[in-house]
Amino acid sequence: MPQAELTIVLLNTALILVAYLSVYPTLAGNDFNKIALYDIGTSSIALAIVGYHYWSSDYRFNLLIIEVNWFWFTLATYTAIEIPVMLWYFKKHKVVIKK
Repeated sequence: MPQAELTIVLLNTALILVAYLSVYPTLAGNDFNKIALYDIGTSSIALAIVGYHYWSSDYRFNLLIIEVNWFWFTLATYTAIEIPVMLWYFKKHKVVIKK
């Protein structure tokens, strides 16, 4: 994995682990709406950091079968890393999605 891709994956992993192991249990608990709101903020932080570095570059990121720009690579890897952690958190904290 090239350095740029690895850096973004590590950033996303660090943000998700801090969010789900520290911030969400403290501030959101098992409230799905709060978790969703805080997660929008967390993913926005990832996009802002990566965007600050790659905004005007033409660098193409390898996303297994296609090449994408920094925005889609960050969003796709953030989502792929977050889903298993989110499912673990929801099960552990008995998060219920209410209407």
